[in-house]
Amino acid sequence: MSDPLKPLLELDGVAAAAKAAQDAVFAVHRLPANLRGGAETAAEASVRAARASAGIDGANPELPEDGSVTDPLLAGALRVAEKLESLLPTWRRAPLQALARLHLLAASDVVSDPDQLGRPQRGGERLELLAQLVTGATSVPGPVLTAVVHGELLALAPFGSADGVVARAAARLSMIATGLDPKALTVPEVAYFRRVPRYVELAQGFAGGTADGVREWLLFCCEAFETGASEARSISSAAG
Repeated sequence: MSDPLKPLLELDGVAAAAKAAQDAVFAVHRLPANLRGGAETAAEASVRAARASAGIDGANPELPEDGSVTDPLLAGALRVAEKLESLLPTWRRAPLQALARLHLLAASDVVSDPDQLGRPQRGGERLELLAQLVTGATSVPGPVLTAVVHGELLALAPFGSADGVVARAAARLSMIATGLDPKALTVPEVAYFRRVPRYVELAQGFAGGTADGVREWLLFCCEAFETGASEARSISSAAG
């Protein structure tokens, strides 16, 4: 069977952008603090990613000094961050189950009806196709697959609540699973948070399905991976 995402690498600039993103992330993994394991970098990156992800959707990303998080989206994003690593095996073999679990974690303070948690309201066949891509139906580089997972889930908004947090968490799982960022050291979410209007505009362009719309989204995501690598570099420096 032909690779359904391979044509994306022929879009102008995409292959080069994916290579640059991968190189930037790999360089972070080679820093002394991360060669020793990178646990401190990964822990801080996880929290920053959660805060930025919630902020993109309008939550206050600041953590209260007393630790009592009351914003429902931020609380959900932090729960997702805490459990993300444990969901990696499920993501690799049964991504739809992982998405259901992500929604349960992300939206439990947002959705009043517990029967709505973890149950896609829309997406159907396209979600199934996305699951096939995640489990091996494509061999495109990690930056490209991660951007597609991210964009598709934003476009489908399958759960009708906390879909942005779920989409960005699924993208982090994809970064890890594809080998783009196996230790989850980087924080591309910060780049998205800094440019929310552009992020929303390009996500809508991706959803439209035109070659230009898809290309612009892929390039934007690759740029965010590089920015996320710079964020990781600063975290690593502080970790020593």
